[in-house]
Amino acid sequence: MGAISELFKKNIRQYGMIIALIFISVFFQILTDGILLKPLNVTNLILQNSYILVLAIGMVLVIITGHIDLSVGSVAAFIGALSAIMMVEQQMNPVLAVVLSLLMGALVGAWQGFWVAYIKIPAFIVTLAGMLLFRGLTMIVLNGQSIAPFPKTFQKISSGFIPDFSDGSTLNIVTLLAGIILSVLVVLQEIRMRRTSVKYGFEQTQLWISIVKAAALIIVINLFTFVLAQYNGIPNILLILLVLIAVYSFVMNNMTMGRHIYALGGNEKAASLSGVKTKRVTFWVFVNMGVLSALSGLVFAARLNSATPKAGTNFELDAIAACFIGGASASGGIGTVVGAIIGGLVMGVMNNGMSLVGLGVDWQQGIKGLVLLLAVGFDIYNKSKTA
Repeated sequence: MGAISELFKKNIRQYGMIIALIFISVFFQILTDGILLKPLNVTNLILQNSYILVLAIGMVLVIITGHIDLSVGSVAAFIGALSAIMMVEQQMNPVLAVVLSLLMGALVGAWQGFWVAYIKIPAFIVTLAGMLLFRGLTMIVLNGQSIAPFPKTFQKISSGFIPDFSDGSTLNIVTLLAGIILSVLVVLQEIRMRRTSVKYGFEQTQLWISIVKAAALIIVINLFTFVLAQYNGIPNILLILLVLIAVYSFVMNNMTMGRHIYALGGNEKAASLSGVKTKRVTFWVFVNMGVLSALSGLVFAARLNSATPKAGTNFELDAIAACFIGGASASGGIGTVVGAIIGGLVMGVMNNGMSLVGLGVDWQQGIKGLVLLLAVGFDIYNKSKTA
């Protein structure tokens, strides 16, 4: 029991939110008479929250560096509007339009990153200006009207599913195989981590704890894929999200860039004296945020099948809330990509569950605000206990 307690204390933010996510899911599963975790609703949960989760991945990097980005919702709307002009009005090839849209997002991020990193204007001010600027540009580009419909191939980003090779089956075989493959990868990753600990003489987790942790993850993965297999299988956007999570988690945990981002957020002066090019790191974090904002705007436009002047409203608040609920620190230096995803899922399950039980938008907003306040309070309490 002492080993479990120690493991939990070391990972209290992440494990605490995983437990909260499970509790909230079970709570609303009971309140909705089993509707919450039905295959159709689980798929809808993924589709409805995909663009917020994309933003949360970029936002957690910004928050770790000690900054904030209030413009992501407006940038998403602006890029969605530009993509509609290219694909709907100009009849441009969707692949080319998507590439150009992502490049435009990078330019937007570079514009804001320049003012934050090199001119030293606080990110709050720069991105607040960006929120107003790009919302206004969205209105100008769309002339106050929606543009639709998008090409079918583009819509599949948000509404398409990975094809299955067994048409006559009641279960999606590709999805079940994906669950098995992921289970094998979990086992291999656990073995690799233990071997690395032995090689470098790090403190090792007890073997039985590693086995229980891997077994629990494998059960969750296979239950999740089994539920998806009962509907249409794996949505395209889920595959995109999994790739993003894997890539960004690897960068933050295993690459020099990730270590520099954490160092910058922990103590900028110390990081600079240690040789970290703090201005360059800040600049590229905002460029990355611009690209992911563009991707979020494309995903939302594809799901809505329309570019609208009001797209992206409050996206920034949901993304920031997901990061803080997922364990990121308001003072920087702390946070994980997986934690931000868990925080986004907590918000998504709450939104969906409250809608299913018939709570009004007023109550939903109030409860979400209270959850965010409690999450940040929990973070401050933990820091005071470890200080």
